[in-house]
Amino acid sequence: MASRTPKKAPAENGPKLAYRRIVVKAGTNVLTQGGPGLDGAMMASLVSQVVAVRRLGAQVLLVTSGAIAAGREALGEPRATKGVALSQMLAAVGQSRLMHAYQELFSRDDVVVAQTLLTRRDVDDRVGYLNVRNTLERLIDAGVVPIVNENDVVDTAEIGQERFGDNDTLSALVANLVDADLLVMLTDTGGLYTADPNRDPKATLIPRVESVDDSVMELAEVHRSASTRGGMASKLAAAKQATEAGITVVIAPGGEPDVVQRVACGEPLGTLFPTGTTKVESRKRWLLSGMADSGGVLVADDGAVRAVRAQERSLLPAGVRGVRGAFRRGDVISVESTSGQRIAYGIANYDADDLRAIQQAKSDQIMDLIGHHYGDEAIHRNNMVVLGRNGADS
Repeated sequence: MASRTPKKAPAENGPKLAYRRIVVKAGTNVLTQGGPGLDGAMMASLVSQVVAVRRLGAQVLLVTSGAIAAGREALGEPRATKGVALSQMLAAVGQSRLMHAYQELFSRDDVVVAQTLLTRRDVDDRVGYLNVRNTLERLIDAGVVPIVNENDVVDTAEIGQERFGDNDTLSALVANLVDADLLVMLTDTGGLYTADPNRDPKATLIPRVESVDDSVMELAEVHRSASTRGGMASKLAAAKQATEAGITVVIAPGGEPDVVQRVACGEPLGTLFPTGTTKVESRKRWLLSGMADSGGVLVADDGAVRAVRAQERSLLPAGVRGVRGAFRRGDVISVESTSGQRIAYGIANYDADDLRAIQQAKSDQIMDLIGHHYGDEAIHRNNMVVLGRNGADS
């Protein structure tokens, strides 16, 4: 039985969340604690922290590395040996072991997990982006903890120069996909320092970075670990990407007791990267920048317009009274009232021909009418920007 995110508020004098939807990223060095394989005690601590944050009322997604390290451990392969084919083989061996470890740990608290393996191609494509976003949203709604990793097995490019970078970039992308409030990147260094603390004893922690500019990026030295692909440079790039999307980022010490819960409750640990924008503003920019791509239009009846504007609800097929243009699932289209006023932009959940077939129909009729089902919505609320009554975005 899935353990849904608790709705009960924390005790009056207990810890209180500062963020509600949280992405936690754990890299290889954190999960192995510098050893040749996965560190069971560290993984158990990480899982218990995620469970504790969920009990406070948060929704948590976990982005994890460690498959290749788990494969090395299983096969006794030394870390010095390298190569794309070898890394793919190790990932194939290690991914199931990594997920089994997480599943066993989470099951102790009756929490169901879901493996989600991604490559860059899965999210570069609009339809792929939409599919991944919808899947993650439904997992979260079901009370499941998505465990996301890069799919090292299927694509040589993913282990070469075009990969995510020890899942740092992937964690920022996932946080953006699900409109997270907070991205916590756990690291063995504990945050951003004035220099590499492993080589410079005078290095001091920088507790807050207002903007990831060139001067900040210069602080990131080349990562020299033989077991990981990330490093501070990739974490800073991920922080920049996430904060520009309206997500607060914390690079925090993975070995600090209860670090996830403490950061989730607003305690200053590691390095904080506050966002200079809102998620709504970021989503608007992304959607509005692509609004002319398809030229597609859905005409919504008065009830649907009220639901979208006043009740902040999705646009359902039952509220669609007309479909104009030729567009595909994943394209950005506009929504108009029957009087011709533009009220929103959003990502189409179905092709134009499908929407013509299901317009004015109830959501439970979709499968019977077109033979497939991508969701109950013509445009999901999370993929929509509602415009003001004068046509300006609001």
